[in-house]
Amino acid sequence: MSEPLKRSTIYFDAALHTALRLKAAHSHRSVSEIVNDAVRAALAEDQEDLSAFEDRVAEPTISYEALLNDLKAHGKI
Repeated sequence: MSEPLKRSTIYFDAALHTALRLKAAHSHRSVSEIVNDAVRAALAEDQEDLSAFEDRVAEPTISYEALLNDLKAHGKI
């Protein structure tokens, strides 16, 4: 059995709303399905980003100023 659905009001830019409605009609899907899929994709991307940060936490860091100085010292800028 799937989870119960929750209702929410979302305000879209008029042009985005038009595009979303056209996409829904063209793909024979509901606006809700398209929005849910887009939110899932965005959350999955966030999770991947957080995972990448965790994987790289032990890497050495360099300040922006030090990076610029290094690039200048090596004739890159």
